[in-house]
Amino acid sequence: MPQIANRPEVVFSVTNCICFDQRVLKMAETVSSLNCDVKIIGRKKGNCCNTDQVKFTTKRFRMIFKRGFLFYMFFNIRLFFYLLLTRSDLLVANDLDTLLPNFLVSKLRRIPLVYDSHEYFTEVPEIQNRPIVKWVWKLIEKSIFPGLKYVMTVSDSIADRYKIEYGLRPITVRNCSRKSDNIIPVSKKEIGIPDDHLLLVFQGTGINISRGGEELVDAIFRTERFILLIIGSGDALPDLKSKVSELNIGERVRFIDRLPWDEVMRYTRAADIGLSLDKNTNLNYQFSLPNKLFDYIGAGIPVIVSDLPEVKKIVTLYHCGITISEVSAEKISEALMELLYRPDTLSFLKENAKVAAKNLNWEIESEIVKELYKEVLRNNGTTL
Repeated sequence: MPQIANRPEVVFSVTNCICFDQRVLKMAETVSSLNCDVKIIGRKKGNCCNTDQVKFTTKRFRMIFKRGFLFYMFFNIRLFFYLLLTRSDLLVANDLDTLLPNFLVSKLRRIPLVYDSHEYFTEVPEIQNRPIVKWVWKLIEKSIFPGLKYVMTVSDSIADRYKIEYGLRPITVRNCSRKSDNIIPVSKKEIGIPDDHLLLVFQGTGINISRGGEELVDAIFRTERFILLIIGSGDALPDLKSKVSELNIGERVRFIDRLPWDEVMRYTRAADIGLSLDKNTNLNYQFSLPNKLFDYIGAGIPVIVSDLPEVKKIVTLYHCGITISEVSAEKISEALMELLYRPDTLSFLKENAKVAAKNLNWEIESEIVKELYKEVLRNNGTTL
């Protein structure tokens, strides 16, 4: 996208694949609406996406190392020099793995920095059994976080935790979905769903271990008249596919590769029930408020969710789903059968999901973002 003279240049940094990071894309759209030019810096990882689909200027680093310490070290070094030498009026660090170079450049160039913490990074499961790695990330966070001025995160629980740790409470901006009323769902006939079956959807770009996929597949094996779509990517998928093959339920559990959000929503809007089954195995999951929950609600479908405080709070407030006491095949099966054999309950929850969608959408949630960025830009002497 060509830049327009005299418009503030806002540079976002992220280590994820740009095309599928819905939070970054939504934030970028919102900031762009404030008469700013936006650039997004990310990584190039195989054929993860085609940035021609992204309506912002992008820069992707091709990395020799694809994961682990060496990836993060060299990515941060490249990011530091790129930010140092690139025109920008405002930097946006997305998650702890981009914070250090953004912080250093913001100090050297005396330009403002916004930090968006997408999760409780130092408690993600991938580093809990790697004490040195966890210590390094925690050291970076402890060294920088107390000196930040503009911080946002995805849930009140994470914001409260940071307040306890560092005396600074971030603004909560939930991962609400854009309105999807104009997206035409696929037809059940088109994807071969019998009339007497309910269509389930379990989606995300982080379908990982301990997020309920294994128990969900077992629940499908134990029940009848359900078709499950697993849409997205994650490290649990190979094992889930093997389990489905071993149980010989390939006709009832179908896998769809990661898709752009609007394509995913065509399936989600066709579903009868959405599932979010993260386990309380670490603080990051405990405090989470997943994207998929808002995608399901935005699509107007009821949900079955695990008993995590932030998720349960939403479902209880709007009466739009069932919270199960534990993530087990038995509990999931019980909830599924209740909705199958009590169509009045299913209809009631569906209507409530539609009501919830009127409040839980990005068009409303983004107003918080606009106010924050307006403040940042005004304080930096920018006229909007």
